Amino acid sequence: MIKQMLFSGPELPLLQSLGALVLRLAFGGFMIAGHGWSKMMAFSDRADSFPDPLGIGNSASMGLAVLAEVVCAALVAVGFMTRVVVIPLIITMCVAYFIIHVEDPFARKELAALYGIGFIAIALIGPGKFSVDRQLQ
Repeated sequence: MIKQMLFSGPELPLLQSLGALVLRLAFGGFMIAGHGWSKMMAFSDRADSFPDPLGIGNSASMGLAVLAEVVCAALVAVGFMTRVVVIPLIITMCVAYFIIHVEDPFARKELAALYGIGFIAIALIGPGKFSVDRQLQ
């Protein structure tokens, strides 16, 4: 009976939507709290020395990182334009993993890989029922 409730029938979409909610809140919230907020608060102090892996300038690179890690992460957390706003986050994590931390040991770049995989999973499964996207349908 429990197996049937968890893996089939009308309960499954509810569980999937709860899973999507947990992923969105965790990955979006942790990205803001652990990475984006500190960059945004220190923007004027750190912008000139921020890495410029794409050759667009230090301030522009930091601005794009803040945009992804604060604005896009917040939109992911609430589930607004979810499959679109994860794209900058996935790109940012790819840049962190494959360019910024390329020479670092895996333990140093593991976090970028985990965030990237999480955001890819969110893109694939979508926002779920408990999202702004669903309310706008």
